[in-house]
Amino acid sequence: MKHTSIEKIIINNLKRDNIQANDIVTVNVDRVMIHDIFIPFVAEKFEEMGFSKIWDPSKAVLIYDHLVPASSVEDIRHFKIGDSFADKYEIKNIHRSDGICHQLMLEAHYVKPGDVVFGTDSHTTTYGSIGAFSSGVGYTEMAAILGTGQLWVKVPETVRVTVNGKLPDNVTAKDIVLRLIGDLGADGANYKALEFTGSTIFDLSIASRMTIANMSVEAGAKAAIFEPDEKTAEYCGILFEDLPKISGDRDADYVNEIHYNAEEIVPVMACPSSVDNIKPVAELEGIPIDQVFIGSCTNGRLEDLTVAADILKGKKAADHVRLIVTPASREIYKQAARSGILNTLISAGAIITHPGCGLCCGRAGGILSEGERIVATNNRNFLGRMGPASVDIYLGSPAVAAASAIEGKIALPKP
Repeated sequence: MKHTSIEKIIINNLKRDNIQANDIVTVNVDRVMIHDIFIPFVAEKFEEMGFSKIWDPSKAVLIYDHLVPASSVEDIRHFKIGDSFADKYEIKNIHRSDGICHQLMLEAHYVKPGDVVFGTDSHTTTYGSIGAFSSGVGYTEMAAILGTGQLWVKVPETVRVTVNGKLPDNVTAKDIVLRLIGDLGADGANYKALEFTGSTIFDLSIASRMTIANMSVEAGAKAAIFEPDEKTAEYCGILFEDLPKISGDRDADYVNEIHYNAEEIVPVMACPSSVDNIKPVAELEGIPIDQVFIGSCTNGRLEDLTVAADILKGKKAADHVRLIVTPASREIYKQAARSGILNTLISAGAIITHPGCGLCCGRAGGILSEGERIVATNNRNFLGRMGPASVDIYLGSPAVAAASAIEGKIALPKP
């Protein structure tokens, strides 16, 4: 039989000859990630289930990222419970304020192509950028995995997304995924895998693939998957010949196939207050804004900061605009400092914050007030995400965010 990429990963995991979509299987988990918001609930449920040890402490990663730096006394309780749980059950892979969980899981090589990975965050789909089956779970499922090393899943049906051609100037991976979400709808890929292929996709950097995989969950996807290639091998520090062969078979049973011509894709934004409310930036130009946010696990990587710095170089953010930049990890922060990118951004009026989730999840780092409007590069624009429900959140690429900061209104980058 022919199989999709996700099916091949699960077949390899279970050492079977065949599975098909909608089969119920119990997979062997290669790695788990727990972040600071969920750790108290995971710890409580783990002990409530009667477990006395973690199946393999070396495969568990605890990351403090959503609540750092602490913005309430309650945050400290999460840290203390997390530290106590890690000490009791011998978890050694702990990151305290090193960056956003999804960036760190790939940057620190916790995840490899072909792995089966679960995390207590919906954007765990990010790891599909290097060819892993990764998905978000709740604290009950995570507690069960910690105790057993396994989890049952329904093999997802797959939507194959093909993008061919060369992207126009200032059109990015963010525009590809926003266009896709707009076409599919916020529930158009519920419990499905999105498999990405085509010449445009293979031309993308790993960072850009991470952007697409990250936001695939905004269409309801259970997972996103990219075929591992030479770029994957280099990023992961492994030999190309050692990559698992998980390319989807062209005549596999896909539930849907979507095709895009890259040359026809234009800069777009998700408009308030739904991620699938997609409009071309050209139709939104001139809408005044109060703040710009460049960062998050969607667009806080070095290439994103570089794009923004190139547009902002020698210019200033509009006087009334608060420009906030949050690198996705401590390592990216250091690279941006060494290369002069941070200096360029600071000179343009940017506030550089500590690596972490911060503003994206409405915590420390620049929430807005009643009736304000923001252009942001993160992944969600739900009501109340970044302040009161009256805040309007427009999601776009780093290029559009930087251009908008200069103009003080939604704007396209100038040629």
